Amino acid sequence: MPKAVRRTFVLVTTPVALVALLGAAAPPSQGSSGAGDPYFPLAGNGGYHVGHYGLTLDYDPGSGHLAGTAVLTARASQRLTRFDLDLNGLTVTGLTVGHTKAAFRRDGQELVVTPKRALRKGEWFTVTVAYKGKPAPVTDPDGSLDGWIPTDDGAFVAGEPQGAMTWFPANNHPKDKSSYDITITVPKGHTAVSNGVLLGERTAHGKTTFRWRQSEPMAAYLATATVGKFKVQQFTTRDGLHVYNAIDPREAAAATPVVKQLPSVLEWESKLFGPYPYRAAGSIVDHAPNVGYALETQTRPVYDRAPDLSTLVHESAHQWFGDSVSLTSWKDIWLNEGFATYAEWLYAEQHGGDSAQKTFDELYAKPASDGLWEFPPGDPGSGANIFGTPVYARGAMTLHVLREAVGDRTFLRILRTWAGEHRDGHGTTAQFVALAEHLSGKNLDKLFQTWLYAPGKPN
Repeated sequence: MPKAVRRTFVLVTTPVALVALLGAAAPPSQGSSGAGDPYFPLAGNGGYHVGHYGLTLDYDPGSGHLAGTAVLTARASQRLTRFDLDLNGLTVTGLTVGHTKAAFRRDGQELVVTPKRALRKGEWFTVTVAYKGKPAPVTDPDGSLDGWIPTDDGAFVAGEPQGAMTWFPANNHPKDKSSYDITITVPKGHTAVSNGVLLGERTAHGKTTFRWRQSEPMAAYLATATVGKFKVQQFTTRDGLHVYNAIDPREAAAATPVVKQLPSVLEWESKLFGPYPYRAAGSIVDHAPNVGYALETQTRPVYDRAPDLSTLVHESAHQWFGDSVSLTSWKDIWLNEGFATYAEWLYAEQHGGDSAQKTFDELYAKPASDGLWEFPPGDPGSGANIFGTPVYARGAMTLHVLREAVGDRTFLRILRTWAGEHRDGHGTTAQFVALAEHLSGKNLDKLFQTWLYAPGKPN
């Protein structure tokens, strides 16, 4: 997500969230109502892993009505007499575990499921949820909209950090990554764009159905089902990459010259960071002035307006850092945003713009009272701060200081190794620090302590 688009407001803690924050444990046979994230204690769920989502959606932009069926194929990580899914709003009209109806109830954003029989540890099972209603976004702790955001011709669907639950039942935390099949039916003349490869498109009886497949593991917040009236361009690169671009005609004049550079940007990033992690790529450029940000939805970032080249580079870099290598805690978000921001600096440096050193120096010249130094990027403090300037800019500055300390060759080796060793998986700040020390042969504890965790402006 590009920097300086989120704003802070007071985080109100509900009694349910307070219980989660205090670490109340579920009984041994019940999956927990959260994945244990300190910033979003009810996000995600415990007791199982979703291997695959099969989502079938029918959306009418005119009425704003969504009808959906979600089939989750999951594996129990413990004995389960009960488990939760994240689902905000919408009405559940039916739910089965396997082929048997299961009891369910709603508790805030939790869809609490009680199967007819207990699930054994290690057992694979399916959960089928039928639901309907008018999806609406949630408001994040920084005051921004997140999730299914209606537009004048469809919906802008961007789920970081909480929004996936506004349009499908999910284990909604980056810890849990899955493959996806997403089928979306919309009125003829509209286009529904999702992640991965387009398997087919069929029009009948005044409606068009789009079938998408994301084979590589994906966190729920990176899924999209953006709907609008788009100009579509499809092609395959010389490397066999399937590219699908969807651009709102109102943004086409400004967006097309930038989006045209996506293949060359991905080629440049591949040389720095290692092979592109996916079989598909592209861009969704919507006209959504009420949103205020772009998001690195996996394989196909979604932009609320025509992006500039720097933003395209940023969201593309996230395909490695954030999408392929995912977080285990939102506290570590500098691993996403600091890395994508530093990719912007490197791109400018190698394409006739300012050097990374000049960008660093200009930022470091800001006084100690500037918002850049408001909190350390490795410990933002709350969900209200995870999209704040320190996470992006000071996070990138941390990488530049690391680059200076180890040299360009070792620095790039660290980035490539990080992306390669954790591909399709997860990474933590502690693991990154350990890798940097291992590959450089240097003790870097002071560097990272100063730039990631020390309050105020580093000396």
